[in-house]
Amino acid sequence: MRIVNNLSKAALLLMVLATTFISVASAQTKQEKEAAKAVEVKKLVEDRRFVFITQSVIPQSGRVVQVTPEFDFTVTKDTIISYLPYFGRAFNVSSTMEGGIKFTSKDFEYAKTDKKKGGWDIVIKPKDVREIQSVRLSITESGYAYVQVQSVNRQPISYNGYITEKSSKKK
Repeated sequence: MRIVNNLSKAALLLMVLATTFISVASAQTKQEKEAAKAVEVKKLVEDRRFVFITQSVIPQSGRVVQVTPEFDFTVTKDTIISYLPYFGRAFNVSSTMEGGIKFTSKDFEYAKTDKKKGGWDIVIKPKDVREIQSVRLSITESGYAYVQVQSVNRQPISYNGYITEKSSKKK
């Protein structure tokens, strides 16, 4: 009877130790994954080769709208491509925007500043797209991003989402 009782205690102790070891190992793995993600995001921002994938749209008036990941904003060193939805008031409808905030710019100002607590603020001002005054991106080290678009003829609109690597495939 004593042997069975001692074996039960040993088995219980072994299970507690195994659970503790797994918890510590998974915590380290999570920290390692977060650190690797931060390095990846920094490289994307520094290289100016990323795509903002839209998850939700925040119109000036109205409520937050969840959208499918087909809407994006692509940044490369020489081109900006916007394929973003628009919900809001337009003061003067322009045929060049095609019903959303859709444009391609090859002539733009690009200003990046580092945030004090990590991450980046980026301001893009297209010179060859009259309807857009500026696009502001606020990107965290983990890759989450907030984008705000200021237009000449429309209410401002914002987007939540994340950035990812720009693939070499064409849409």
